[in-house]
Amino acid sequence: MQWMQDPSQSNVDILNNVKREVSRHFRAKKKAYRRAKIEEFETNRSKILGNCIEATMTLKMGTSLDVI
Repeated sequence: MQWMQDPSQSNVDILNNVKREVSRHFRAKKKAYRRAKIEEFETNRSKILGNCIEATMTLKMGTSLDVI
């Protein structure tokens, strides 16, 4: 005798499958976004660090380094 699923259980299973697929999709998108941001940071690291140092010096001196 073949066991038949109750219709409400079938709907729950379908919903769970859809949730799982959506979660996978957005996890993959998030992972790709983070990977791109890390690569961008690594390529611009010296520029970013230079800007941070310049901003720190500006705050300590109270003036822009361009004026000095």
